[in-house]
Amino acid sequence: MNLWEYIADRRDLLLFETAQHASMVAQCVLVAAVIGVVVGVVTYRRPRGAALATGTAGVLFTVPSLAMLGLLIPVLGLGVAPSVTAIVLYALLPIIRNTVVGLRGVDPMLVDAARGIGMSRLRALTRIELPLAWPVILTGIRVSTQLAMGIGAVAAYVSGPGLGEQIFSGLARLGGANAVNSTLTGTLGVALLALLFDACFVVLGRLTTPGERRG
Repeated sequence: MNLWEYIADRRDLLLFETAQHASMVAQCVLVAAVIGVVVGVVTYRRPRGAALATGTAGVLFTVPSLAMLGLLIPVLGLGVAPSVTAIVLYALLPIIRNTVVGLRGVDPMLVDAARGIGMSRLRALTRIELPLAWPVILTGIRVSTQLAMGIGAVAAYVSGPGLGEQIFSGLARLGGANAVNSTLTGTLGVALLALLFDACFVVLGRLTTPGERRG
């Protein structure tokens, strides 16, 4: 059986696993984005706080994915919980770092002018600083999504949902029937999903950045 026959024969299963993978990554990145942006907003004016936040996320990022998932098994068991936790933890660093960098890159004179016309600090943050920092923040979320896509595949190690099952199943049966087809199908599926998500972020960037819309 060649690759295309394998895909056609298991179309319903592959579509289901693809939907699982996409849903898991999207939800995990959304959670990581909320946490990361909040942490960045809270710490960007405090050098020590920002360094602690990015340093902690950086330490977590350096832990190999299989080791991280293995460490989570005794606490969270197998399945969705350790998979989601690992993806969120790995996705935090680019978002926190880019939020801090983006907000620090806003011209202080603009913030001072906003405060001078009576804007509260919160209003200046939401109306001036965050919109100007948004392209940088979005880049961080975009990078995190690509990382999450790969970690989501590795999460099959702990019985996580998604296309990783195809990859691990194939690797476990190397030399057997359809082992290579299974591995290739999972790998290509993850790669195509990554490209699709990235294209969505390009469109989102153009729709939410005034200069891009005009261009």
